Amino acid sequence: MRPLASYLRSLDPKLPRSVWLVQTGGVVNSLGNGIVFPFIVIYLHNVRGISFAAAGLALSAGAVAALATGFSAGAIVDRVGGRNTLLLGLLLQAASFALFPLVREPWHAVGLLSLEGAGTACFWPGQSTLLSRLTPAERTPAAFALQRISMNLGLGMGGVVGGLIATTRHPESFTVLFLLDAATFLVFIAVLATVHEPRSSDAEHEDSAEAVGYRAVLRDRNFLWLLGLNVLFVAVGYEVFALLPPFAKNYAGVSERWVGAMWLANTLLIVLIQLPVAKALEGRRRMRALALMTLLFAAAALIVLGGGVWLTGTAAALVFVGATLVFGLGEVLQGPTQAPLVADLAPDHLRGRYFALGSMSWSAGSILGPAIGGPLLGWHPLAVWPLAAATSVVAAFGCLALERRLPERVRRSPRDELLPEAELLARPSPGYT
Repeated sequence: MRPLASYLRSLDPKLPRSVWLVQTGGVVNSLGNGIVFPFIVIYLHNVRGISFAAAGLALSAGAVAALATGFSAGAIVDRVGGRNTLLLGLLLQAASFALFPLVREPWHAVGLLSLEGAGTACFWPGQSTLLSRLTPAERTPAAFALQRISMNLGLGMGGVVGGLIATTRHPESFTVLFLLDAATFLVFIAVLATVHEPRSSDAEHEDSAEAVGYRAVLRDRNFLWLLGLNVLFVAVGYEVFALLPPFAKNYAGVSERWVGAMWLANTLLIVLIQLPVAKALEGRRRMRALALMTLLFAAAALIVLGGGVWLTGTAAALVFVGATLVFGLGEVLQGPTQAPLVADLAPDHLRGRYFALGSMSWSAGSILGPAIGGPLLGWHPLAVWPLAAATSVVAAFGCLALERRLPERVRRSPRDELLPEAELLARPSPGYT
């Protein structure tokens, strides 16, 4: 029992109180997103009569907007700070989802998802920069692992709630989903009012950062390679699996409640194993972890393919639940690996721009995934999954190639013993008022 207790104590992320506050707001916000996200395409197609292709293009439009505003968002972060930029993003997203029940035509969805995309462009670099400045450098993997837990905990619980509320037999039930989601953004705004962000530790370089701007970031070839890989991670991983709910419902005859259960299974796995995985990754090579992630994404896509080919209804739903669990195993490798790597590559006075470009790579993947996957889902649903699996394998080889280029100092995740627990506990919590 004593070794078990010691191991459980070692899982304590040892984070400042201000970080826990931000994560609490993130859980509430993710709850709202979980209520909505699995059902957006179902709402557009089954309730509003919008084709899969048009719905996919509307989702891509949101990603285009995030990509188009990403450069400005990074500059805003470096100018006014991560917290203030995050607040702007939350306001834009709240407005978008509050108006989503008014969608009647494809262009309505394009406009509102574009507004949401602009909010997303501010949300992610703002939150990532805020977390990285509130957290001691040695604890950033734990902070981003906890971010993944809070995000997925909210998404999973929200998916269950959304599955219990939403039904295409009662279109007004989707109005409830969108208004609940909008309210959670306002809760996160209230939480952020209690958090103070420290000034950049490179404040003396801010003038030169304004002069150089993104040119300095774009000279970092290793970072650009990582961005390209992330486009593939998102396009053939996250965005393809966002098509699983409409595929399951319309191709395999899976009910909305099973869609919520799939979301919940993925989330519970991440919540339960994210911190142990983050602990296990300490001192490990980061790019090898990301390569393993993409191979798990490929395996999950092939499981979905098998379920779609041979099964329908509840049997198919159970197979799809298994696929989301395998996908979740890949997800837990990314949280404590990729964002801390970006933070280690970035000078603090340019951190907002680095995280903004990282967010833009997610947007680029979010354009590519639905733009190809949406029409392909409408034309030949089974073709989506082997294409995603093959591209994921290619991405794994890209990860291993990048590892040889990275500086030795950033190849491995830091170990916990680099900063003793007593020193962490004695250190004042930064950024809390």
